[in-house]
Amino acid sequence: MNALSFSVSPWVWAAVTIGIGVMLAIDLIAHRDNHVIGFREATLWSGLWIAIGLGFGLLLWAWQGGEASSTYYAGYLIEKALSIDNVFVFALVFSFFRVPDAYQHKVLFWGVLGALAARLVFIFVGAELLRVFFWTAYVFGAFLIWTGWKMAVSKDEEVHPDRNPIVRLVTRIVPTVPRFHDDKFFIRAKGKRVATLLFVVLIAVEATDLVFAIDSVAAVLAITTNTFIVWTANAFAVLGLRSLYFCLAGLLRRFTYLHYGLAVLLAFAGVKLILSETPVGKLPIPLTLGVIVATITVSITWSLVATHGKDGEDGTRAVDDAPDT
Repeated sequence: MNALSFSVSPWVWAAVTIGIGVMLAIDLIAHRDNHVIGFREATLWSGLWIAIGLGFGLLLWAWQGGEASSTYYAGYLIEKALSIDNVFVFALVFSFFRVPDAYQHKVLFWGVLGALAARLVFIFVGAELLRVFFWTAYVFGAFLIWTGWKMAVSKDEEVHPDRNPIVRLVTRIVPTVPRFHDDKFFIRAKGKRVATLLFVVLIAVEATDLVFAIDSVAAVLAITTNTFIVWTANAFAVLGLRSLYFCLAGLLRRFTYLHYGLAVLLAFAGVKLILSETPVGKLPIPLTLGVIVATITVSITWSLVATHGKDGEDGTRAVDDAPDT
C-alpha cells in the first residue's frame, strides 16, 4: 500500500483547512440571495473548483515530487467520479421532497460542510485501522468489492429518503412542520422552535452522503494511507459538489451506464487494497491512474452515445411518492 510517508507540519494542515474554509465562505456569500443557479453559472463555478483541485496537485508536485502529485490526482479523480453518483441521489431527494430550485443551493452548501466533516473523521479512523491492523485491508477491500457489485446490480431500485433511519429518528426527536418556510431550517410556531421540511431534506442529504463518504474514503485509502493526500483529494473534489449538481442535474439521464464504471472503480479499489497486503504488493500509481481515467472515459462515452438523440428527458428521475406538505 502506498503510504507516502512525508512530513506535513501543523502549519500546512492549518493553511489548507483555512483555505478550504475561505473558499466555502466565498461560495456562501456569492449565493446568499438564494437565486436559481443556471447551467452557465454552475459551469463557471465548476470550472473554478476543478481548476483549484488540479492546481493543488501541481503545488504537491513542486513540494513533494511526482509520486505525491500523481497519487493525489488518482484520489481526486476517483472521488470526483464517485461524486457524480452523489449528484444523482441528491436529485432524487430534491425531487422526492419537491424542493424549490431557489432553496437547493442552501441545502447543498450545508450538505458539503457535513460531507467534509464526515470524511475527515473517516480518513483518520480508516488510516489508523489500516496502519495498526493489517487485516482491515481485507475488510475494507471486500466492502468496496461488495459495494461495487451492489451498485452494478441495484441501480434502478427506488430511493425513499423518508424511510432513512436517521431521517426517521431526527423527525421523531425534533418537532417538525411538514412544509417549507422560505429557506429557513427552523421557525417559531405557537411559541416553540420547530424544524421545517427543508431541515428534513438537509438531514436526508447528510444521511445518504454518509454512505458515499465511507465508500469514497475507503476507495482513496486503497490508493494511499497518507492522510494529508487522502484529505485534500476528498476535500477539493467535494468542494465542487454543489456546482456539479447544478451542472449535471439536467443531464443525469444521459449517464445511463456511468454506474457500471463507478462499480468497476470501487471493485478495482477493493482488489488493490487486498493485494497491498499480499506478496503482490501495491499496484503502481501510473496503472491506477490509467484504470481510473479509462474507466470514467469509457462509461461516460458509452452513456452519451447510447442516449444520443433521445427526447423527453428532463434530467431527473420521476418519483412517485412524496411527503404530504
